[in-house]
Amino acid sequence: MRDVFVEALIEEMRVRKDIFLLTADLGFGVLHKVEDEFPNRFLNVGIAEQNMASVAAGMAMEGLTVVCYSIGNFPTLRCLEQLRNDIGYHKANVKVVTVGGGFSYGPLGMSHHATEDLSILRALPNFDVIVPSSMWEVAQCVRVMFEVDGPAYLRLDKSNMPDDSAATSELVRGEIRCVRSGTDVALVGCGGVMGNAIDAAVKLEREGISVAVFTVPFVEPLDFASFVSNGLTQAVVVTIEENALAGGLGSKILELFADAGRQTSGLRRIGLKRAYESTVGSQEFLRERHGLDTESILATLRRAVGQ
Repeated sequence: MRDVFVEALIEEMRVRKDIFLLTADLGFGVLHKVEDEFPNRFLNVGIAEQNMASVAAGMAMEGLTVVCYSIGNFPTLRCLEQLRNDIGYHKANVKVVTVGGGFSYGPLGMSHHATEDLSILRALPNFDVIVPSSMWEVAQCVRVMFEVDGPAYLRLDKSNMPDDSAATSELVRGEIRCVRSGTDVALVGCGGVMGNAIDAAVKLEREGISVAVFTVPFVEPLDFASFVSNGLTQAVVVTIEENALAGGLGSKILELFADAGRQTSGLRRIGLKRAYESTVGSQEFLRERHGLDTESILATLRRAVGQ
């Protein structure tokens, strides 16, 4: 996802002369392409994410579109006050982009997990919260992100859903996507863990259970009309996210369903409980520990449909 983002960013920077990239001492393997082509529109602020956010807000108030780039939890949780007071409150045109969503940096331990960021960022007014699931969605999300004048958070993963570049329609801000048709149960989620979701759907199909799969590139903004217009009519809905259940995507969907008067008794949520993960391991290993691997998703889907 990171490489696709950088290529999409370069394309945008070639067209738009107002885009400026800041990094907090990260991404030298790929960001050198940006620095080489746009040396006057790139700055490494060092390991100083809070300063980076405030600098970005000031630059945006002077008319620039500023991208802040770093590892998942650092430009979000470390500088929450700056995101809230400097960027969000002033509706500054700053795009916070992180690599390493969820347990992507699992081997580096709890300090590098980005597992509460979706909950916290979606609580901040004025921020779009964008979580692509596939390579195609990454490029589309970058395009849409720059079309909107205002704050945005783009969360990239080290894993991804199988390539769906055959998709023909452009991504629309605020809409969900149906990437697999089904009638018995709907699996709705975001991020690279949707690769596991697709695997589970395929395996369950062999057992005679039809699973529709929807991705949610935009956790914010998102409204109930998008579910209706994109065909989410299944009585049983299971949400999945590599994020805390408290306040995350599943919570958002529960809120939307309740506000719209849709029955929520058939809704189940897969995500992280209220506990810190002190075990060190790969992303897939940690997903298995938290019920986000393919077999665990399968088990949850079977229970949801009464199997």
